[in-house]
Amino acid sequence: MLTAEQLDREYNARAAIADHPQIFARWREESRAARAELRCEQDYYFGPAPAETLDLYPTAARNAPLLVFIHGGYWRSLDKQDFSFLAPAFVRAGVAVAMPNYGLAPATSIADMVRQMLRALAWLHRTAPQLGIDARRMVVAGHSAGAHLAAMMLAADWPLLAPDLPPDLLCGAVCVSGIYDLQPLVRTPFLQQDLRLDAATARRLSPIAYRPKLATPLLTAVGGKESAEFQRQNRLIHEAWPHCLGHDLPLPGRHHLASIEALGAADQPLFHATLRLLGKTP
Repeated sequence: MLTAEQLDREYNARAAIADHPQIFARWREESRAARAELRCEQDYYFGPAPAETLDLYPTAARNAPLLVFIHGGYWRSLDKQDFSFLAPAFVRAGVAVAMPNYGLAPATSIADMVRQMLRALAWLHRTAPQLGIDARRMVVAGHSAGAHLAAMMLAADWPLLAPDLPPDLLCGAVCVSGIYDLQPLVRTPFLQQDLRLDAATARRLSPIAYRPKLATPLLTAVGGKESAEFQRQNRLIHEAWPHCLGHDLPLPGRHHLASIEALGAADQPLFHATLRLLGKTP
C-alpha cells in the first residue's frame, strides 16, 4: 500500500509538470482563438444548477455526429472554455463538439457531478434535432477527472434514468488519463479536503465497480511519461470492462497535460481513432 507521501507524488500531476502554468496560459489563448474562429453557441442550460451549462460548436452541415468532451481538473478546477482548443480539428472534420460544465468540489460532490453529466447527455440526446446533431452518433470523451465522468456515462443504464432514453444512447467513449478506482484518493492528502471521500463513497463512484450492459466501444489512452498510478488506473478499466475495450492507444513522450492535447490534433492517432468511433473516416 502506498504511503500518503507516495500517493501525493503519484496523483498530483501538476506538481510533476514544472511549466503547467504556462501550459494553462497557452490553452486559454488557443481556446480564445478557437472561439473566435468557430461558431460557438455558449451556455445552453441543461439542468437547474448555475454550473449546468454547455457550449456547442456545430458544423456547417446538419445531422452531424457529436463529441461530448468533459474537462478534467480533479473535479475541483478548470472550465469548459479552457478546452475550446480541442474543437477546431473535429469541426473541420464534420463533427460537432459539446463541452459541458459541472459544479466543482468542494461545493459540489462527485456524486452530484455524475448526476449533472447524466443530465447533460440526456439533454443533448433529446435536443439533438434542434441542434443539428445525429442522436445516434454521440461519443463522450474526457480527460483525467473528466475521463472518470465519461466512464460513468458509459456505465449508465439510460432507460433506468428515464424511459425515453435508449440503452445505446452513446456509441462510444474516449477516456484519456482517467481515474477509474477512486479509493486511493481517500488517502491522498492534497485532495482530501476538497473531495471529502470515504471508502464507501469512493467505491460507489468508481467506474470499475460497474459493468456496462452493452459492449459499447471504449478507447483509452495514457501518456508515456505519466505516473505509475495513472498507468495502473488505465489497466484497471481494461480488466473491469474487457467487453468494451476497443483500443488502447499509447501516447509516447507525453505527460498528463500533453496527453489531452493529442485528442484535438489532426495529425495524431488519438484524433483519428476518435473520428472512427464517430463514424467519420479521417
